[in-house]
Amino acid sequence: MDLPVDEWKSYLFQKWFLLPKSVQVTISTAKTLSDIFLHSSSLLQPEDEIFLKRLSRGYLVEKDPNAPPFYREKGNSKFQEKDYTGAAVLYSKGISHSKPNTEDISLCYANRSAALFHLGQYETCLEDITRAQMHGYPERLQPKMILRKAECLVTLGRLQEASQAISDLESDFATKRTLATSSFQILQKNLHHLKKKVQEKESLPETFPPTLAKTFEDMDLKEENEQISRASSSVSLCTDPLKGRCLIATKDILPGELLVKEDAFVSVLNPGERLRHSLGNKWDTRIANGDLYCHRCLKHTLATVPCDGCSYAKYCSQECMQQAWELYHSVECPLGALLLSLGVFCHIALRLTLLTRFEDVGKVTSKLCDEISNSISFPKSKTLIKTLNYNQEENEDNGKVVKTPIPGCDISGKYENNYNAVFNLLPHTENHSPEHKFLCAVSISALCKELEAANLQAFATGLNSSKLKAPVTPQLCADFNIWGVAMLRHMLQLQCNAQAITTIQQTESKESIIANSRQVRLATGIFPVVSLLNHSCSPNTSVSFTSTVATIRAAQRIRKGQEILHCYGPHKSWMGVAERQQKLRSQYYFDCSCPACHTEELRTAAGPRWEAFCCNSCRALMQGDDVLSCDNKSCTESVSRDHLVSQLQDLQHQVGMAQKLLRSGKLEQAIQQLLGCQRDAESFLSPEHTMMGEIEDDLAQAYAALGDWQKSATHLQKSLRVVEARHGPSSVEMGHELFKLAQVLFNGFAVSEALKTIQKAEKVLLVHYGPWSDEIQELQKMRSCLLDLPPIPGGPLGL
Repeated sequence: MDLPVDEWKSYLFQKWFLLPKSVQVTISTAKTLSDIFLHSSSLLQPEDEIFLKRLSRGYLVEKDPNAPPFYREKGNSKFQEKDYTGAAVLYSKGISHSKPNTEDISLCYANRSAALFHLGQYETCLEDITRAQMHGYPERLQPKMILRKAECLVTLGRLQEASQAISDLESDFATKRTLATSSFQILQKNLHHLKKKVQEKESLPETFPPTLAKTFEDMDLKEENEQISRASSSVSLCTDPLKGRCLIATKDILPGELLVKEDAFVSVLNPGERLRHSLGNKWDTRIANGDLYCHRCLKHTLATVPCDGCSYAKYCSQECMQQAWELYHSVECPLGALLLSLGVFCHIALRLTLLTRFEDVGKVTSKLCDEISNSISFPKSKTLIKTLNYNQEENEDNGKVVKTPIPGCDISGKYENNYNAVFNLLPHTENHSPEHKFLCAVSISALCKELEAANLQAFATGLNSSKLKAPVTPQLCADFNIWGVAMLRHMLQLQCNAQAITTIQQTESKESIIANSRQVRLATGIFPVVSLLNHSCSPNTSVSFTSTVATIRAAQRIRKGQEILHCYGPHKSWMGVAERQQKLRSQYYFDCSCPACHTEELRTAAGPRWEAFCCNSCRALMQGDDVLSCDNKSCTESVSRDHLVSQLQDLQHQVGMAQKLLRSGKLEQAIQQLLGCQRDAESFLSPEHTMMGEIEDDLAQAYAALGDWQKSATHLQKSLRVVEARHGPSSVEMGHELFKLAQVLFNGFAVSEALKTIQKAEKVLLVHYGPWSDEIQELQKMRSCLLDLPPIPGGPLGL
């Protein structure tokens, strides 16, 4: 996903190992990125390009005129099954393959508007109706769609517009009969009913929504930092001889305080494994993230607007589509299949380089120019010779020596979300393996060849965008070696500086009212300010995302002078210390010395608590390597680790079978299976073992599906104890589990307990997500409902 597809990687690694030793040494010992790029790119042969093009052809990104009828038919089937979300996505797939101003696209838009109407998305339904009409929706079918438009307008309270739509429809009925008699009679009946609805609404007194009793703090920063853009004034940028750049608290910071709110400088939606696995399939009906999120701003939408030139890129609006086209997609559109083959990192590297057209390129690429000018003839220009050599020399101003700024800062010392900051992120060139650098360099070279071969008039002229801050020099655009070196730098930077943009997706099944949620990786972005945070396996901050915006909040109290720390992935509650250290060394090239790692290294326990085995006789923990002995000195029980691991694997298989029964609606059978698993687990697993929590959570789901809220709540409370032991009482995982318990207690009308749990869940989730997250909003709705209820003595749960 991040790197090129496996076939291209294998092909280039084989090519690398077949190179003469002298050539390998030349590339391995190259001191500069330009030398690595120039030596590697010179080895790209025509047969290599042919192989890559053959791989790229497997990705179907062009519009296929035969696809819209297929997707429309599949969407109609989903619609009849009342799966309106599935229908909307399939209609969207049909739209993405349709040419503008054709009957195909108008029919798909109209059908999607019907699905959106049934989902209650009335504003979006109206937008699709407008799009269908704009693309030439057949006149014979207009009455049904106009009636839907009127219904939306009535529901939204836009009565004057609704009356006009009804009037137009009546006039149409009076002058022409384009429908069959039965259809005409149904429409007339619906129209009559709608007119009565309008009259009833017009007779009601005008009302205004009540104001919220409690207003929440704005999501924006209260006071922005003068030194660091999009950061709170509570932090400052410093340098450390060992850690490099870091953020330090300038005052005591409370849990939940907003520290950074930064939009990604560049982000690319992850295509997901499904797209890669669908190679060879003509049309895929499965739902992927690319079908549900805008490819520019990452907003969730069921009503995507496609690129006019390809079937892959989709957007939430015409405005987003236009902005993407002007900034980068006009260049990327014909290269879509190649970019999917070369991976997300290569795609981000290209997009970053394209965006330099909107800044003063010379200020941030002068270092590359100096490097390359030693190897190739480079045309000097006025733009390129404007240099700010931040890392190499001091500047003189009126005879005074000015201290060299921190890398990435401008001459005044300010660190901003711009290309200069991105350019100064470390590529760690010396740490990457020679074959990895070769893979990246040759992949970038192949991309540059395609850029050179294409007619990039828009690329050379900067697309005449009104946002263009400085003209792009023809010399710079003509010399793709400069762009190649810049892209290679970015591709190497991304291994340590790319940020996974995640979202919380609800995974509730039809059988259960409890909303399970999971964090999924939606896109990859680069955030210059977020990149200033150093790693800890037990961080004092929490990160969340809204579209392309990263929000960093304090997860605990941070004292003045303490460093602001972020987790790069290996967290103490997910991995043991050895696994974390290995991950950090291989990807980020450092040994972690955070307190969590130091503490765990001093312990002699066999492993983390959530993976621990317990004694079958006395329930004490078992410790040891190949043979585990009971920690209780008075107990002589011992057992081989292999036996316990085999026992755990059998248990996992049994739980998997129970989960399959649960998903298929066989609830009683699932419960019996899970209760058996629970008894088996208690005989050899620690009470805090992850599997214990998973079994309790599944039992809670099953009982909730049966409407037995009391038993569901009992099992969720046991699951909560496991989550708290592993992740801590203030963790985001604890917040999600409390949210589920609140749902169960709410549905069981256990008013007192539900209100207490809602308060606990809200307290935890506010710290991590702020007041406007979906879960916080849902908790507040539940509280309002419960407070409006009349007292229920005892309640169904006897509370």
